[in-house]
Amino acid sequence: MFGVSERQAYRLLARYQENGGFGLVHKARGRTSNRSHNPGIRKFAVELIRTHYADFGPTLATEALAERHAIHVGRETLRRWMMADGMWLSRKQRKTFHQPRLRRESYGELVQIDGSEHRWFEDRAEPCTLLVFVDDATSKLMQLRFVPSESTESYFQALRGYLQNHGYPVAFYSDKYSVFRPVLQKTRSSQTKTQFARALGELNIETLCANSSQAKGRVERANRTLQDRLVKELRLAGVSSMEAGNNFLPAFMQRFNERFSVPPARTQDLHHKLNVTPDRLDDVLCHRELRYITEQLVIHYDRRQIILEQTALSRGLRGQYAEVYEHTDRQLEVRWNGHVLAYRLFDKDQRVNETAIVENKRFGHVLAIVKAQQDLKLATKVMTTVRRPATRSVRDLITDCPQQRQRFIKSRHDPLRLVVAASARCSSSKSL
Repeated sequence: MFGVSERQAYRLLARYQENGGFGLVHKARGRTSNRSHNPGIRKFAVELIRTHYADFGPTLATEALAERHAIHVGRETLRRWMMADGMWLSRKQRKTFHQPRLRRESYGELVQIDGSEHRWFEDRAEPCTLLVFVDDATSKLMQLRFVPSESTESYFQALRGYLQNHGYPVAFYSDKYSVFRPVLQKTRSSQTKTQFARALGELNIETLCANSSQAKGRVERANRTLQDRLVKELRLAGVSSMEAGNNFLPAFMQRFNERFSVPPARTQDLHHKLNVTPDRLDDVLCHRELRYITEQLVIHYDRRQIILEQTALSRGLRGQYAEVYEHTDRQLEVRWNGHVLAYRLFDKDQRVNETAIVENKRFGHVLAIVKAQQDLKLATKVMTTVRRPATRSVRDLITDCPQQRQRFIKSRHDPLRLVVAASARCSSSKSL
């Protein structure tokens, strides 16, 4: 029962009979361990750390003492010494607590937005992103939408649904993702706003960026809850695609809000009605950029050349700037002062650049595009005609001539032309 040998059991019995219960206490209790370090070594090591390595952690300080001062001390031993002298705090002591932020008082005053990438359909489909709009005052789900990844176009689609269902809120609260906030404040095009921020400004909606994830904790906690409940709801409903998932979401949001939303502190609804026409809303929720018109009436945009048609209006626009409208459901539009300009398009090779900067939130979607491009490029080509192999290659005919061997290796011209040149310059009939 004690887990000791028979001889040790007899020894314990003898101690108990001689000294009672006190005889069972280990005799090394209260004594200094035989493996302990000299107090002078501890004092010297702590003084070195305080003087030269005050901002070092225990692991790095252990390596520095061993390499530079030949003091070999265990990492955990040095950690206890540093904690005893107040030079290191444990993980629990270093934990910081964020001051909770009170809810906004009115419905529609602040809406938190975020995207959550997850295997929403488990193994039935590829991972995708769920865009989540949560009202800060009530924790009510305002808009949900499945998209391939977080992008400006996907947020435009979700914003359109929000505006049509609820109207204009006072402000949106998001993180510092590049869709909401430019990565470089000073760009060559002098644009200090992203496309999404520009659209919100035209709709008179304020956009605010949180400095930490905890600041927009309401939508972060909603994401965590949805990754549990929504995944199981989709499984029970047999939903296995983004399109079917988007059709399923309205009923799910209604059930979710009935159970988990809270009443606001004030009953006033700060949403404003949608007061723009559908055409005007399309022009706001699209990608728009100013582009320079060259002397040849050419506009360079997104690895494409937009060649304006020769008209009386376009001939006078050389050296000026036109605005390019890129909609998701129709072709590009080029406008100048409200006039739509006719053009023809020259499309360059569209592919993902080898050195493109890809953000973490769009990494999976971009890799899927790259894989599709590689599969298309490596597809086997079907030969429509039968090619008979030549009895002797052109390279053999040319490289038989010593004078033409090096020239053929370095040249990039048509080999048939080199055959003609070789026949004129080589005197030996055997070489040709």
